Amino acid sequence: MEDKKLAAHENRETARGDICAQKELTFKRELLQLAVPVTLQCLLQSSFSVADQIMTGQLGSVSIAGIGLGGKFASLYSVVIAAVASVAGILIAQHVGRRDDAQAGRSFYTNLAAALLLAAVFTLFGVVMPSRILGLYTNDAAAVREGARYLGIYALGFLPVAVTSVFSAYLRCVDAAKAPLYAGIFAGIANTALNYILIFGKGGFPAMGARGAAIASVAAQLLGCILTVFFFFRLRRKNAWRLPFALKMDGPQWKQYMAVFLPLLVCEFFWSLGENVYVSIYGHVGTKALAAMTLTNPLQALVMGALSGVSQAAGVMIGKRLGAGDEGNAYRSAKRLLLTGFVCSVVLSLAVLAFHKFYVLIFPVEDAVRQMTMYVLTVYALVAPVKAQNMILGGILRSGGRTTPVMLIDLIGTWVFGVPLGMLAAFVFHLPIAAVYFMLSLEECVRMILFLGVFRKRKWMRRL
Repeated sequence: MEDKKLAAHENRETARGDICAQKELTFKRELLQLAVPVTLQCLLQSSFSVADQIMTGQLGSVSIAGIGLGGKFASLYSVVIAAVASVAGILIAQHVGRRDDAQAGRSFYTNLAAALLLAAVFTLFGVVMPSRILGLYTNDAAAVREGARYLGIYALGFLPVAVTSVFSAYLRCVDAAKAPLYAGIFAGIANTALNYILIFGKGGFPAMGARGAAIASVAAQLLGCILTVFFFFRLRRKNAWRLPFALKMDGPQWKQYMAVFLPLLVCEFFWSLGENVYVSIYGHVGTKALAAMTLTNPLQALVMGALSGVSQAAGVMIGKRLGAGDEGNAYRSAKRLLLTGFVCSVVLSLAVLAFHKFYVLIFPVEDAVRQMTMYVLTVYALVAPVKAQNMILGGILRSGGRTTPVMLIDLIGTWVFGVPLGMLAAFVFHLPIAAVYFMLSLEECVRMILFLGVFRKRKWMRRL
């Protein structure tokens, strides 16, 4: 009898071990299928951005600062559109997890319509009044003038970006993340090639400087949009995806959608607005300081791009588990994703510290600007692991549709700590740019503490 009990116990343990091993294999396969294509896409886009920065950097500090200003307004739009795409990802992932094609289709088309509306508004502002917008960042008339030339053209690419973002969100939720990757590769190559031709006037074209960079970006964004939509419809036919068209929602559906969308939109908008206030602070420290901060953007984008795959995979993976009602597995997977992101971020920070001296030599700028850039990159390497944890935690907490706590934490971090500390450092203590950046970056530590508190309570875990 004892032998039978022991054998039964061993069989149960073996079965439990097999289940755990299967879950481990499923987790790794899913993480690789989602994170690797997204990471490669972001890294490629960031590497092309580095090439763009190198080319525009040949135009001098004023052009660097001007393009940086125009890019900051564009980043405000990018963050708002990313919020819409995030909502699409949250809702679609949960509906796919429960195999509800009708609701997945409604979420897709509703968010596509919202993205197009927002794109139209931002395009209008960017084309009609670029000088007024950029004048809010700095008093440097030359930088504003150069940035306005850039932004007035660049804003024409906002509509294709909106379409690409929502279509990509759907593709990632149905395990087709390679399609946006391929579209991004082609668009990135086109952007770099056109930048070289139009900025410097190669192949019989006139040298257009910052305007050429903007034209190249718009053309590349349009190409990326066309390819993403093409891959979407091709895969839809091949896999027989059911995506019924629907925009109308009843009262409960509309309430649920707005409960997810509005906090996320407010959060991303005011977070990005805070980032724009940071740029205004840098701009008032001086044009060289602003140029130094602009030079760090491509390297920062490379690091965050390398980790964005984990962040976006977190939202989709945890959302699917919550949609299927598997909360235990969702929480375990979330903790593993946080550990993965932390280890990767530390490795990347060490790489920044090792190579930042060589990075600044790429740009033909003044020695003072190079030195400022190195100091800022050193500070960035210290705070990057915290930034990465916040990015992944944000994706995890939003996967259950509870976007209000994330909104409140981001608003507290940016506006209660980041902006006041930055202004204090720049305008009261008159600290150098690296110290200003360090002071305002302390808000990331506050944000992470609050995020972890919400994460551990598990109230974010719900099935929509």
